[in-house]
Amino acid sequence: MSAKGKGSDPAFEIAFFESVLRRDPGYVDVVEILGGLYTKQGRIADGLKMDRKLVKLQPSNATAHYNLACSLALSRRKADALRALRQAVHFGYRDFDWMQQDPDLEELKQHPEFLSLLEQLKPQS
Repeated sequence: MSAKGKGSDPAFEIAFFESVLRRDPGYVDVVEILGGLYTKQGRIADGLKMDRKLVKLQPSNATAHYNLACSLALSRRKADALRALRQAVHFGYRDFDWMQQDPDLEELKQHPEFLSLLEQLKPQS
């Protein structure tokens, strides 16, 4: 089953993955999928909860920290979002183009620290 399928039913997918997570609370892939599904459905607080859980399960996972930063930014928690974004970069997040255009980070895009992080990731020409 794909969480990104064209004819997908988000409510069904969420219920399915929640049931899997109840059986195996440490199932990293399911935590990550649920975080994305919740966020896409506008369930920002639930997405944030999954992103926090994922960072606890995989503390050095750059993408987990990036996703946490996105959820925090969507929750209008700028300082926390910037801290998580710094961690993402520290652990190896390098997708300059996506970070620059990611709509989830809109709250941060004028912040000097965000611009500084972007500058660190900017491809050298």
